[in-house]
Amino acid sequence: MTTPYQRGSRNLVVEALGDTRVVFVMGARQVGKSTLTGEIAKSEHPAEVINLDNRAARDAALSDPNGFLAGLSRPVLIDEVQRGGGDLLLAVKEAVDADKTPGQFLLTGSANVLTNRKVNDALTGRIELVNLWPLAQSEIENAQGNIVDAFFNASPPRITDAPTGREPYAKRIIAGGYPEVLTRSGVRRDRWFENYLRTTLDRDLRDVSDAQKLDQVPRLLRLLASRAANLINSSEISRRLELEHKTVRSYISLLETVFLVQTVQAWRPSIGSRESAKPKAYVVDSGLLAYLLGADKKRLVEDHELIGKVLENFVMMEVMKHVDWAQTRARLYHYRTQYDEIDIVLEDRAGAFACAEVKASATVRDRDWRSLRKVRDSLGKKFRAGFLFYTGDQTIPLGDRLWAVPISGLWV
Repeated sequence: MTTPYQRGSRNLVVEALGDTRVVFVMGARQVGKSTLTGEIAKSEHPAEVINLDNRAARDAALSDPNGFLAGLSRPVLIDEVQRGGGDLLLAVKEAVDADKTPGQFLLTGSANVLTNRKVNDALTGRIELVNLWPLAQSEIENAQGNIVDAFFNASPPRITDAPTGREPYAKRIIAGGYPEVLTRSGVRRDRWFENYLRTTLDRDLRDVSDAQKLDQVPRLLRLLASRAANLINSSEISRRLELEHKTVRSYISLLETVFLVQTVQAWRPSIGSRESAKPKAYVVDSGLLAYLLGADKKRLVEDHELIGKVLENFVMMEVMKHVDWAQTRARLYHYRTQYDEIDIVLEDRAGAFACAEVKASATVRDRDWRSLRKVRDSLGKKFRAGFLFYTGDQTIPLGDRLWAVPISGLWV
């Protein structure tokens, strides 16, 4: 099957195969890993294809990893490699130590088995990791811009006629970015998500964890969804779910491992009092988030409290996708003090910063960019740009290196 979408990560995979022995494309189920890597294995980097969802192949990989690999030609694409267990990746390590030719193994995984320290340490220096997220809006629209590069170039998208108000964005939020869901609506979309979560939580979690009480993980996921784009309060979650703090942290890590949840660390530059050290949690796909919240388009438009956190989650994940294939290498944070909060903070390797706030309103007021202005003044020349994403129709300069930008600027 050929995808109609031009994936931003495609060139990253192809380039990595040119100089790296093992390339691992990681992401949630149904984001298009098999489609993308299958196309590459047919065209840019011809390879044998093995899928470990196939029982016979999986049994062979589990029973004799080294023998299984010895029977495969090179290059080879191994799909859903986590189903072969950690020993299969250790066998890959042995194989590429014996033959250092680049591009031998193209792997995909729906669970990040490299969270296993033994496996991760073994493959260090031999492997390149490429994230594949649910489709970004820019991929759906086949747009060429990258918002991260726009930040650091202090060059916001110049928009004069964006759709106004919440409704156009609520429609995109509900649709999300899983390719198959984009063709569904209403009950059919809900049933897809219901089965998707059942498969992911029942099978993928048990592929990577022997933890007990995994039946509590769906409850944790829904609780995190209800607090999307908020600080993770482990104590409160522990009380609500009657789990130990250690168990809560472990389960959040598991949800990250199967790419359902993403945490973002706090930025702590010591420019404000009582800076938070707590991370925030985001649901990786906005459509999945809406499903977990039981929210349809009408509710998103009308519920002021709900749209705020859902829209922030949506924008954060769009920016996170762009981080991976931007020309500017940057890290992503959030920032909160007793008095100020900035939804998105980006830091490049030169120590320069860019920041963004997200507002659900179609108009902006001076107070909406007060925190951006404060951080700009504190950082001085290190501050490249601040964008205030909003639901208005045009890009508006707000002062030195500050702009209000329609949310649609993420995909132009």
